[in-house]
Amino acid sequence: MSLSNEALTGGFAEPVYNAQSVFKMLMDAMARPGTIQTVAPEVVPPAPLGLAAGAIALTLCDHDTPVWLSATLGKSAVPAWLGFHTGAAMTDDKLEARFALAETVVTLSSLGQFSVGTQEYPDRSTTLIQEIESLEGGAELALSGPGIRDISMIAPKGLPENFLRVWNENRAQFPRGADLVLTAGRHFLCLPRTTKITATEM
Repeated sequence: MSLSNEALTGGFAEPVYNAQSVFKMLMDAMARPGTIQTVAPEVVPPAPLGLAAGAIALTLCDHDTPVWLSATLGKSAVPAWLGFHTGAAMTDDKLEARFALAETVVTLSSLGQFSVGTQEYPDRSTTLIQEIESLEGGAELALSGPGIRDISMIAPKGLPENFLRVWNENRAQFPRGADLVLTAGRHFLCLPRTTKITATEM
C-alpha cells in the first residue's frame, strides 16, 4: 500500500535537533507539573492531531514503543504518518501501548484501561497524550505534589466531566499509574502520576 503525501510530509525539519528540543521541554514539564510549554519546531501532523501532540509523538515514539490511537485518529492518516516518521507500530491493545494519543474529547472511564506499570517497573506504564480545547479558560484546578512549591493553578478547558475521579483513581495506584500530557495546538502541560489535583472552591 502506497503512503499518502500527508503521511510522508510534515515531520521535523531537523529531526535530531528538533526532537532534542521537544524532549527537554517534556522533561521540564514533567519536573514542574502544570507548567505550560510551547512547541517551537514546526510540524504538520495529519488532522485531527494537533501540533504539540504530533511533535511529542515524533519525539517519544520509535520502533520499540507500541502506540494506541483513539478511533478518530486511527481512521485518519496519523497511523501512516507516525509509522513513516518514527517506525512505531500501532496497537489496539491499551495495555500493550507505551504511548496513547486521543483527540478532543475522548472520555475515558479509567486510566486503568492502559498499562499502569508494575511495583517493580512502574516506568512501564502508558503515557497518554490528550488533546483538549485549551490549556486556559476552564475551571481552575489546584495542583500539589513533587515539583510544585505549595500550590500551582491550571485551568484547562475541555476536560471530561469525570476527569477528577479518573485522575484520583490513577494516582491512588502510586508508584504505578499512567502519566498524562494535555495538549492544545502548539501548547502542552504534563501531569505525572504523582500530582494531586483538586477542584477549587467557587
